[in-house]
Amino acid sequence: MSSANLDILAAAVLETCRAAGLRVATAESCTGGLIAGALTEVAGSSDVVERGFVTYSNESKQTLLGVPTGLFEMVGAVSKEVARAMAEGAVARSEAQLAVSVTGIAGPGGGTETKPVGLVHMAIAREGWETLDFRDVFPGDRSEVRAATVIAALQRLRAAAVD
Repeated sequence: MSSANLDILAAAVLETCRAAGLRVATAESCTGGLIAGALTEVAGSSDVVERGFVTYSNESKQTLLGVPTGLFEMVGAVSKEVARAMAEGAVARSEAQLAVSVTGIAGPGGGTETKPVGLVHMAIAREGWETLDFRDVFPGDRSEVRAATVIAALQRLRAAAVD
């Protein structure tokens, strides 16, 4: 996706959230703030984007988002359970009503047979709604996996913002 198309998608997310009266938070691991960056690239985003958490380490996921330490030991950082806890923590620890979280293995190393390079767990939390979780395996190198994750996150945020 070109940067112009990414800007169009981010602007659509912001407009949809604005129309629904929703503020947004991001909780990012493998994307390192790229989702928040895409949203804040759009002028006027400050009335929708409440904050972004870049929680690359397990410790930061725990201290900033309240992810229980036991989850890392039971299922690992790259899991639907951690993604859900990150998204729910972002809503609970901000003034946002809607949050997206991502945790994954962007590569080139770090993959295993059960958790390959390109695996991303994502969650969408919204006040008063059941948290949604998603599992994707994106092809490509590190940059391509991260870019595909940003696009999927924005698309899912937009869908979750529709009343």
